[in-house]
Amino acid sequence: MDTLERFLLVGLGNPGQTYETTRHNIGFRVLKALAKKYDISFSPSISRAKGSLGEGVIDEKKVLLLMPLTYMNESGLSVRKCADYYKVPKDHLIILADDVALPFGKLRLRSQGGCGGHNGLKSIEAHLGGQDYTRLRIGVSDRERGELADYVLGQFTDREEELLPSVIERAILALEAFLGKGVEGAMEEVNRND
Repeated sequence: MDTLERFLLVGLGNPGQTYETTRHNIGFRVLKALAKKYDISFSPSISRAKGSLGEGVIDEKKVLLLMPLTYMNESGLSVRKCADYYKVPKDHLIILADDVALPFGKLRLRSQGGCGGHNGLKSIEAHLGGQDYTRLRIGVSDRERGELADYVLGQFTDREEELLPSVIERAILALEAFLGKGVEGAMEEVNRND
């Protein structure tokens, strides 16, 4: 297994039951579903990763699944610590994050770009020293009014919860495409089909 390429897949969210089913935690939910599909267990809290970490194999690639436990605005600290410790190159890293600028369920895969006001991505940019890392943005729909923080820390509607399993499954397919085809091939597939 040590001869396999190593990839780091990071789901963004906030730790604790209070946040578990909020829009901001869609990254955690996708990563947990991926772990379940491939029978990967998470260790509750790993100090060298400042997060909950799972290790396994997907598509003949060694994968590390990371859920930072630093809270959203310090996610970059966890990502950097884990990537450095396990010597994961930046092109083998993918971040899953919620996006309020995308309609609910829409996926966007990019190999680089701005943070779009997302505090987790902003922290990752600061700790990695740039915007050149892959991210899978998952649309949680536009808020019509109110504060952004209240919206992303709010719950999905009942209708959205009904549709979430299919959104999560498509996000898993996007991650599998990233592992199997690389970022360019995956972008072609994900962004065309979504």
